[in-house]
Amino acid sequence: MEAQAPADWYGVNCAHPTHVMRALDGGSWQRRLRFFRPNASAMSHAELDEMEVLDPGDLEQLRSSTDGVREQVPTLGVIGGCCGTDSRHVAELWGVSADG
Repeated sequence: MEAQAPADWYGVNCAHPTHVMRALDGGSWQRRLRFFRPNASAMSHAELDEMEVLDPGDLEQLRSSTDGVREQVPTLGVIGGCCGTDSRHVAELWGVSADG
């Protein structure tokens, strides 16, 4: 399908940056990656499914690994948050104060 009707853009949702980095292969598809909403936790989805409370993860690891994704995918224009994230996480990803 991709060869016949390629997507205009792609997005990645609810995956920790360390998991996404494994999939980045330098292929042309990466130029169409436009948004990324990472999960705060580096745990697997199977592990997270067993939890009763969302894992807030490690803010520094989230920021530094998201920076790694940004370096590999300069076309990212939307960075947000997904499961386990709150305003502190998003502020860390954008390098601003969570207090406004």
